[in-house]
Amino acid sequence: MSATDPIHAAFTNARSTLDAFMNDADCMAAVATFAATAAKTLQAGGLLMSCGNGGSMCDAMHFAEEFTGRFRGDRRALPAIAFSDPSHLTCIANDFGYEEVFAREVEAYGKQGDLLLVISTSGNSPNIERAIAAAKQRGIHVVGLLGKGGGKALTQVDTAIVVPEATTSDRIQELHIKVLHIVIEAVERELIPENYST
Repeated sequence: MSATDPIHAAFTNARSTLDAFMNDADCMAAVATFAATAAKTLQAGGLLMSCGNGGSMCDAMHFAEEFTGRFRGDRRALPAIAFSDPSHLTCIANDFGYEEVFAREVEAYGKQGDLLLVISTSGNSPNIERAIAAAKQRGIHVVGLLGKGGGKALTQVDTAIVVPEATTSDRIQELHIKVLHIVIEAVERELIPENYST
């Protein structure tokens, strides 16, 4: 297959994005902070909450279901929720506007000591900004899984993980799901070490 083939080029670009992420000390440190904070939240009986728009909502859902279901092996369910229920979202959007769809759910479910994960390839979604503000008012640690420099959310979240180099949403989202899986594994290794032999 030629190096100019678009499929080969896409894989090469994806690998370059991953390399850039792994070579960025701030990115790696932020992932470690995310994992440690999530584990601490669960150990203290807190809730992991997640939200995003479009493909980022899919990632938010994926993050939550790995905790309530299973990841590498059987274990107790861990409390995590994605703000993705259509009836909740459409009710809130209809009554309060789309900018409030996540903030209202933070208000309903969040409490001090919980963790909110916001996922946004741009960091500029108004409903993400409102969710961050609602979380900060309640003493909730906010992790931002971001791209394109982090956008407005960069300075609003407590822990920012910004995919470097990538300029398109697909490459950014590919790194986002890698981060989520790695964090889930790290949390399991901390809370359920018996599921891991090495």
